[in-house]
Amino acid sequence: MPYCLSNLVSPKKAAFTLAEVLITLGIIGVVSAMTIPTLVQNQQNKTLQSQLKKTYSSLSQALKLYQADTGYILTPKSGYIVKETLTKYLKVAQDCGFGYGDPDQCVSNTSTDIYKNLTNNTSIDMTLLDDGQFILPDGTLILIENKGTPSRIYISADLNGLNCKPNQLGKDLFMFQITNDGILLPMGAEGTDYYDENDLYCSDNSTDALNGAGCTYKALYDKDYFKNLPK
Repeated sequence: MPYCLSNLVSPKKAAFTLAEVLITLGIIGVVSAMTIPTLVQNQQNKTLQSQLKKTYSSLSQALKLYQADTGYILTPKSGYIVKETLTKYLKVAQDCGFGYGDPDQCVSNTSTDIYKNLTNNTSIDMTLLDDGQFILPDGTLILIENKGTPSRIYISADLNGLNCKPNQLGKDLFMFQITNDGILLPMGAEGTDYYDENDLYCSDNSTDALNGAGCTYKALYDKDYFKNLPK
C-alpha cells in the first residue's frame, strides 16, 4: 500500500545559528579584503599592458603612413617635424605645444617631482619630454624629445595621463626611440640607447636616474612584467 504523502512526517530542517552566520560573514570579509585588491591590481595591469601595445601600434602606424604618403622616413635628424607628423596621422584630443614655456604646454620642463624613475627615488630630467606634447583620445599623453649631438628622437607615453599616479618610468610612463632607419623601437630593445644586458635601466635594484627607461620592451613582450613590478 503506498504511503499517503499528507501523512508523512517532514524531517526537522537544520538552521544556522546567528553566531555561525556572523563567523561565515567574517571569513568572507577577510578573504575578500585579501583577494579583491589583487584582482583590481591585476585588471589595472592588463589594462596598462593593452594600452601600451595599442599606443605602440598607433605610433608605428603613423610613421608608416607618413612614409607611404611622402616617400620619406622620419629619422633622428628629422628634428621638430616629428610632432607635426604624428599629430597629422593620429587623432589628437589636445595639442600641448612643445612644453618649454609654451602657453599650451601640458608639462613644463621646469617642473620638478612630476615623473620619477622605476624605483621612485629620483625625479626625471623634464628636458627629456619637452619637444612636443599632445594627448590622445584615450587620455595617453605623448611627450617627444629631440636630442642634439648625436641626433636622437625619443617618444614617451604616459598611458594614464599626467593626473593619474604613479607617474613613473616603467610603470605608466614608457619610452620609445626612432632609429636611423626610421623604425620605432620600444626602449630597452637591442639597438636602443637604454638597452643594457645587465638591466641597468630596468631593475628594482638599479639606482640609475633613468632606471625604468629601458623597461618598455619587457612591458610589451613579458606577460608577467606588470606582476613583478617593484612597489
